[in-house]
Amino acid sequence: MDVFTALTICGGAARRPSLAGLGIDDAALRRAVRAGVVQPCRGLYALPTAEPDYVALLQHRQLLTCVSAAPFYGLWALEQTGARHVYHRRGNGAAGGPGHGGLLLAPHPHRPVAALGDVLIHALRCLPFRESLVMVECAVGRGDMTLDFLRRRLPGARNGRAREVLTWVDLGAESLLETLARTYFRQAGIRVETQVHVEGVGHVDLLLEGRLIVELDGRHHGEWAQVKKDQRRNNRSVVRGYAVLRYYYADVVHYPAAMVAEVLAVLARVKAP
Repeated sequence: MDVFTALTICGGAARRPSLAGLGIDDAALRRAVRAGVVQPCRGLYALPTAEPDYVALLQHRQLLTCVSAAPFYGLWALEQTGARHVYHRRGNGAAGGPGHGGLLLAPHPHRPVAALGDVLIHALRCLPFRESLVMVECAVGRGDMTLDFLRRRLPGARNGRAREVLTWVDLGAESLLETLARTYFRQAGIRVETQVHVEGVGHVDLLLEGRLIVELDGRHHGEWAQVKKDQRRNNRSVVRGYAVLRYYYADVVHYPAAMVAEVLAVLARVKAP
C-alpha cells in the first residue's frame, strides 16, 4: 500500500503510528513528502486536499465524540450548531466547545473518532433528553449496541439521568421522528403501537389507543404523485373507522406540545373502529 492510499483510508490525514499500522515505513513517508504530501506538524501527514478541520483534530490530538461523531456512525441526530464535541486525554475541548473526558474503549483505528460505545455514553451524559435518545435508539435498533452494555457502564447516582433516557428506548422506529413522536405521546399517557399493519391500508407509523393513526414524514413534499398516494392511504384509513393525523419534521421537532394537544383533542372524541 502506498502513502496516498493509506492517507485516503485515514480520511485524508493521519499521524505516523496510524500509517505504520497500515504498513507505511519512514522511507515511504519521506518519498511521499517529496511527492506532495503535506506535513502540518511533526509526525502528522496529510493530503493537499484534506479538510482543515479534520487536520486540526489530529494536530490537537482530539477525537470526535458525542453528537459530533453521529454522522460518522450514521446515527440519527437533530440539527446541531456550535462547536464540535471532542475527547482529549486532558479533557480539553475545541476552542470554547464541549470537551469530553474518559474513554472505555479503543477509538477507531484509522480515524480521529471515539468508539461507538463511548460516543453514546458521552451523548447520554452531555445532551438533552431527546438528542441522546434518538442517537441511542438508532444504534440499538440497528443491533450495533445493547441497552445492557450502556447500563452497566453508567453506574451510580451521577448517571441517573443518563439511565433514565435508556428506559424510553424502544425498537421498531424507522426514523428519529417516530422515536420522538412515540415518546412524546407515551409521556402524555397515550397508548402507542408502532409500525402496525392495518387491513386495507398497510403499515402505519403509529396507532394511538387503537383508534388514531399518526403518520410521520420528514420529507418536504413536492411531488404530486406522493401527495396523492398519502391522501389515498388517509382516505382508506378513515373509511375503516380510524381518525388520521399527519405530522412533519417541524411539527415533531419544533412544536411537539401543539402536536400532542391536537392528538389528545382528537382522541377525546373518536371511538375505536
